[in-house]
Amino acid sequence: MQENHTQDRQDLERNLEPSGNTGHDRNRRRFLRDSGLAGVAALVGMNVPFAANLPKGFMPAAMASEDVLAGKDGLRLLNDRPINAETPAHLLDDAITPTARHFIRNNGAPPEDVDAAGWTLTVDGLVDTPLSLSIADLKSQFDVASMALVIECGGNGRWAFDPPAKGNQWTTGAVACSEWTGVRLKDVLARTGVKSNVVYTAHVGADAQLSGDPDKLPISRGLPIEKALTDNVLIAFEMNGGPIHANNGAPLRLVVPGWPGSCSQKWLKRIYLRDIVHDGPKMTGTSYRVPNRPVEPGEKVATEDFEIIERMPVKSLITSPENGALAGRSIDVRGHAWSGDRTVDAVDVSMDFGATWTRADLDAPVNDGAWQNWRTTLTLPQAGYYEIWARATDSAGQMQPFAINWNPKGYLNNTMHRVAVRAA
Repeated sequence: MQENHTQDRQDLERNLEPSGNTGHDRNRRRFLRDSGLAGVAALVGMNVPFAANLPKGFMPAAMASEDVLAGKDGLRLLNDRPINAETPAHLLDDAITPTARHFIRNNGAPPEDVDAAGWTLTVDGLVDTPLSLSIADLKSQFDVASMALVIECGGNGRWAFDPPAKGNQWTTGAVACSEWTGVRLKDVLARTGVKSNVVYTAHVGADAQLSGDPDKLPISRGLPIEKALTDNVLIAFEMNGGPIHANNGAPLRLVVPGWPGSCSQKWLKRIYLRDIVHDGPKMTGTSYRVPNRPVEPGEKVATEDFEIIERMPVKSLITSPENGALAGRSIDVRGHAWSGDRTVDAVDVSMDFGATWTRADLDAPVNDGAWQNWRTTLTLPQAGYYEIWARATDSAGQMQPFAINWNPKGYLNNTMHRVAVRAA
């Protein structure tokens, strides 16, 4: 039996060799499907008495984290069905987030067939000229742009809500600012001829609902047409100069900076224009919505009193030092700041629990929709425990708050980021 397992593991290693961003998950699932019980045993290195009961498509839990995060570096897995993983703040120190450190937020099961050569995008609905475009068509028929753009999950920071809110308990790492290359959505829509009664876009991806029902979508959100026609909303086919990672939407996705990441439809297959606010899955009810007024923590809010989240609030992140770091008396502090469709005017840093503040040096964004990098140096007066706090103020004068504005779904937590340091 041991010899058989050794041979199975050798076959496993050959079949699971990464084959670029689009193939590794597919190879692993196919190996498990094709090799049956022996494949399960090979994955865990021993006999699995109840392997026949493992639901189709499930990886053994012992391998799940390693498998679903292939091609990623240091992410923390929150959920593997669907896959959701965040990046610790200190691993987001780069001005441009590397592909390996971009967070993952999925709502369904990623498609297995993500061949860029055969991918087509349909643009239709209330248009004069419907289009069916390959990725090659997008590259050849429209101006191609590369932009650093922030994507942030609307639930980033949910872990801090009290009473707790249901959903993935993101801390601070469901945000990234990678460089995306693609064509502007507004240019593609202009080619179709947008009818005068259009008020909203609707987006459809190739991911499958976890139930397996082919007639149901896991998520289909949209944008007000005014937002869709802005200059920095991209239909992207490259990420940081290379292929888009399979779990970040390969081979084609929308990137809508400054709005909830759910607007940035992954595995994009269709955009259609509507004369009503789009009502696809995760667009109605309380999904990606907050109460239309301040509410008391724990308060029950009627569904009709929720409104759609649009721009994300002002926020900052400390990427160095790492939380819990040992430090000398002089410490360099740096990070990023962003604010929806606005720019950030100032970042202030405190080491005395907010009694005094130091203004950090703040860079301008490299382009509209990018986060802004900041830095300062603090001198700690004596040995001991300190907390470094950061708060950003945006171009409309909005400043990060001390306390969370509670809401039932745990969205939009933009309280000040804090890290602990211990000075020798």
